Amino acid sequence: MRWNPIRAILLRQFYLMRGSPARLFPLIMWVAVDILLWGFITKFLETVAAPGFNFVSTLLGAVLLWDFFGRVMLGVTTAFFEDVWSRNFLNIFATPLSIAEYVAGLVLTSVITSLIALVVMIVLASAAFGLSFFAYGAMLAPFLLVLFLTGIALGIFGAGIVLRLGPAAEWLIWPIPALISPFVGVFYPLATLPGWMQTIAYALAPSYVFEGVRAIVAGQTYPATHLLWATGLSALYIVLAIGFFVRVYRRAVRTGLLARYSAETVS
Repeated sequence: MRWNPIRAILLRQFYLMRGSPARLFPLIMWVAVDILLWGFITKFLETVAAPGFNFVSTLLGAVLLWDFFGRVMLGVTTAFFEDVWSRNFLNIFATPLSIAEYVAGLVLTSVITSLIALVVMIVLASAAFGLSFFAYGAMLAPFLLVLFLTGIALGIFGAGIVLRLGPAAEWLIWPIPALISPFVGVFYPLATLPGWMQTIAYALAPSYVFEGVRAIVAGQTYPATHLLWATGLSALYIVLAIGFFVRVYRRAVRTGLLARYSAETVS
C-alpha cells in the first residue's frame, strides 16, 4: 500500500471543504447542538432528581461518546458519498489507485474529521457544563478505540451498500446509528431491555462500551474480559466490512456497474 494515493484521497476531501465552507457546517454544528441541548436537559434533570446522581457525567457523557461514534461512521460514508454525488468513480479507479488505498484514504479522512468533532464536543462540554473526560484518564481510551473501530466498520459497510445498490441507497445509511442505538444501551443499562434485545446487544461492541463507562462513572470496576471481547468484535467488524466492500467493488468492475452508475440505482 502506497502513501501518495492515500494522501491524494485525503487532499481531495480537504480541497472540497476549503472550496465549500458549507461542508464544515455539519462537521461542527450538529455535534455542538447535541452537546448544548442534552447538556441543558441534564442540568434541568439534576434540579428535579434526587441529590447524589450526576446526570451530566452519565447522560451528557453518553451523548458525547455516541456522537463520536456517529461522526466516525459518517466520516467514512460522507467522503465516499462525495464521489457518488460527483459521479467520480471512473476518474478515481481509472488511476493506478488500489481499492485498499482508496479505503485507507476514506478511513484517514474519518480519523481527522472525527477528531475535530471530538475536540469540539469536549471543549463545549467542559466549558458549558464542567464535564471533563480527562478525570478518567487512560481508562476511556480503550472504549473510544472500540467506538472508533466499530464506526469505521459501519462506514465501510455502508459505502459498500451504496456502491452495490446505487446512490439512492444512501438513505438506508443515514439512519444506521439511530437504528442500533436502542440495542446498545446508550442511555440505560442493558438489563432494562427485554431478553431478545439483550441477545442482539451482546453481539454489538458499543454495548460493552456504554456499560463499561457507566461502571467507571459510578466508581465500579469493569471486567477487562468484556472490554477485550468488545475489541475483538470491533476488529471482526472491520474485517467483514472490508471483505464486503472489496467483494462489491470487484463485482462492480466485472459487470461494468461503475460505468453505468446513475443518479438513482444500479442494477
